Amino acid sequence: MVGKVTGEEQSIWNVASIDEVCTRVTSGGTPSRRKPEYYEGGVWPWVKTQELKDCWLDDTEEMITEDAVANSSAKVLPKKTVMLAMYGATVGKLGVLRRPMTCNQASCAMIVDEKKADFRFLYYQLLNARPKLISLATGAAQQNLSGTVIKSLKFFFPSVPEQKRIAHILGTLDDKIDLNRRMNVTLEAMAQTLFQSWFVDFDSVRRNAEGGESRPEDSLFPDSFEDSAIGEIPAGWEIMSLYETATYRNGAPFKPADFCSNGDGLPVVKIAELKTGISEQTKWSNKQLGSDQMIDTGDLLYSWSGSPDTSLDAFLWSRGLGLLNQHIFKVITSSDAEKRFVYYLLKHLRPILVETARDKQTTGLGHVTVADMKRLQVCRPQKDVLTAFDRLIAPIFDKAFSNTVENQTLATLRDTLLPKLISGEHSIR
Repeated sequence: MVGKVTGEEQSIWNVASIDEVCTRVTSGGTPSRRKPEYYEGGVWPWVKTQELKDCWLDDTEEMITEDAVANSSAKVLPKKTVMLAMYGATVGKLGVLRRPMTCNQASCAMIVDEKKADFRFLYYQLLNARPKLISLATGAAQQNLSGTVIKSLKFFFPSVPEQKRIAHILGTLDDKIDLNRRMNVTLEAMAQTLFQSWFVDFDSVRRNAEGGESRPEDSLFPDSFEDSAIGEIPAGWEIMSLYETATYRNGAPFKPADFCSNGDGLPVVKIAELKTGISEQTKWSNKQLGSDQMIDTGDLLYSWSGSPDTSLDAFLWSRGLGLLNQHIFKVITSSDAEKRFVYYLLKHLRPILVETARDKQTTGLGHVTVADMKRLQVCRPQKDVLTAFDRLIAPIFDKAFSNTVENQTLATLRDTLLPKLISGEHSIR
């Protein structure tokens, strides 16, 4: 039960610095890239700041070896360590280790003294203080948050049992968000496996040709292949360019004069909004655009310009009406079945499109042009095959999208409760 905190109850909240409630506040290191053996067959997950996404950390993109730890500033951190990004565009992003891991030097690791604080309560204090953390970062070329500043940060801490009760309320919401996220990873893998089987490996054609045990969908496919510009494809099928799979409409350019006060007009959707949603940094505008440059929940978007590894991707917009910024295509199809097919096609082709953008990369940015999309050839599925595929894929697609929308609702509830609970304005009874 949440209740209003009385003056007497508020008085038992003590002020303490991060340094005072932690047994250790440290950073990590990067093992020498000149020794690839440090990263081959690694046993310790190695956290980079871009992997801090305000949630539990279960796995990392790279692993490092025992020798890498022994010969660098990287150190093994225990589970429940609270992680904070200190440098660059990710300053203020957070994570909590689900198991022992290591990290690079751009991450601050806070190992909480369980007698003084609850690790998730500290995490939520830092989450609530993110605007302050960002404001404390300094540096001309790159914003940096120093370890000294982090250690000196002070917050209100009630008794440890009270901290745990508060963290449990907020953590229950975050745990559901995390569960939905992990479920979506599984759903995406299932969908890509189906897509690969039907439209890349053509497993049905191979089964028909070999006369093996058949599956219901096999009757929709021929029993032989024919040569094409992209290699073997099912006999009787055709190829088309990626650009022909849908109508790709670029977003609009915006000038400073086009922006208005936050909350007026509609949000301008850039790559940042595709990744993290509407925020205090989002620009708003009353600019009049055509329907093909306005977006709404459920629209398929493709970001074709930016940092190749982190920005180029297909996205399903889920945050209501908005105005689409340039460098993002609105992908318009004639049916939901085609939209789902193109979405998974773009996901499948992402590695190729990323490399295409990287070949033209300048100052950290790369792009995929219309000419590139016209050159990239793909196999055109026949209508009955597309319909059958959609019957299988639609429930997976819709469940993943439903999870995304639910997560936004849960995050809004958490963000509403967070400042009230974490400051002691309301108590848990």
